[in-house]
Amino acid sequence: MGTETFVEIILAILLPPVGVFLRYGCGMEFWICLLLTILGYLPGIIYAIYVLVVYILLANHQDGSFIILQACNP
Repeated sequence: MGTETFVEIILAILLPPVGVFLRYGCGMEFWICLLLTILGYLPGIIYAIYVLVVYILLANHQDGSFIILQACNP
């Protein structure tokens, strides 16, 4: 996680579509983020951070391995 990722996450909080645009360009992720931001600022932020985190996780596992998330049972 470098400076580029840090800047994208900061922009995703301040201007969600801009943060997504820097990573994905003018793709479907950008348009979904723009629509969610227009409909409500908070959904745009949540989606932007989610999309950027998923990209980071997938980029870290390019060797074909999978990430398994399990909920903790009390």
